[in-house]
Amino acid sequence: MNADRRREGRNRNDRNRDHRDLDHRKRDEAFRRLAESLTLITVLGHTVLGFEQSCLAPVVGVLTGVTAEFALETVEAWSRRRPARYLGVPRARVAGFFLPSYVCGLLCAMLLYGNGHLMPVALAVLVGVGGTYVFRVRAPRTPRVPKARETPETAREAGGAGRGAEDAPGRPFLNPAAFGVVAVLLLFPWVGLAPAYQFTAWVSGPFDLVVPLAVLVWGTAVNARLAGRLPLVLGWVGGFALQALVRGGLTDVSAVGALLPMTGTAFALYTGYMIIDPATSPARPRDQVVFGLATAAVYGLLVQFHVVFGLFLAPVVVGAGRSLRVALHDRLHPPGAGGPVAGGSSEELSRYRDRPVRAPAASPPAGSP
Repeated sequence: MNADRRREGRNRNDRNRDHRDLDHRKRDEAFRRLAESLTLITVLGHTVLGFEQSCLAPVVGVLTGVTAEFALETVEAWSRRRPARYLGVPRARVAGFFLPSYVCGLLCAMLLYGNGHLMPVALAVLVGVGGTYVFRVRAPRTPRVPKARETPETAREAGGAGRGAEDAPGRPFLNPAAFGVVAVLLLFPWVGLAPAYQFTAWVSGPFDLVVPLAVLVWGTAVNARLAGRLPLVLGWVGGFALQALVRGGLTDVSAVGALLPMTGTAFALYTGYMIIDPATSPARPRDQVVFGLATAAVYGLLVQFHVVFGLFLAPVVVGAGRSLRVALHDRLHPPGAGGPVAGGSSEELSRYRDRPVRAPAASPPAGSP
């Protein structure tokens, strides 16, 4: 009987490992599509559409993001005495590790306008990438791997952050691009958001409609679907329309005017490429809808109080609130007493659900010392 239970435990561990590998592949593929799409938009923006930032801005953003990711991961791996997550893995997985910082660099370069200055872009990317190492919330516990036996593969499987259970810093909860943009706008009032007209400044006629539709369709149908974030997109778009109608009915704001941002390329870019960040958004469909609705509600409140960059501050506020909920749930319902931590990723929840069952220790025979 004990042998059957051990065999069942090994089978469950194998299924969990396969499921984690599938999740990692899907996540890497989602970020790869995001990176490819944003690279294409950046090239077209500086050559065809009419981006007003310096052509060096995306280069500086990407170099800053990748360098910061490499340096922070190296320092953290050294301090925690574990292998860095970019070592001892296939080349494709190494590229996948640096893709989130690549995406953050392109987004910050695309959304900020520093009047020819490159420092705001570099600082925004540095703050965004650094925030993923500083602002974290503990994920559901996983079996700890002794440091002497830890490998890059087991480090990556331990909650996706490369740690064991007891000393795991947790998962990032702040959208890196949004957090970096907000930080720079707060620190330097002379830095502004990129003008909305830049996405169609050099085109006219039907292209004024084709460009935002292409960005929205490609971002939603490909990126959001591949990342498994369609419920989040639906919650965000529906919530945005709802808050516009509520503001139009309860205040002197025109409902039509409040709905107009939905027709622009900036809204399509935000919906299909920024808010769906797989690393900092919920995994379960119900939580995704709530996340999207909450982001839209916070945006409506911020705009009502004349916060001009409420579109980027909203996901930061909601992410911080979600991390507080996860932390409180973890404190009130410790693992083993009530299930996994609320808001965990799909791989973490499945790892809890399919955890191996340990065979009870055999009782000693009667009369034994």
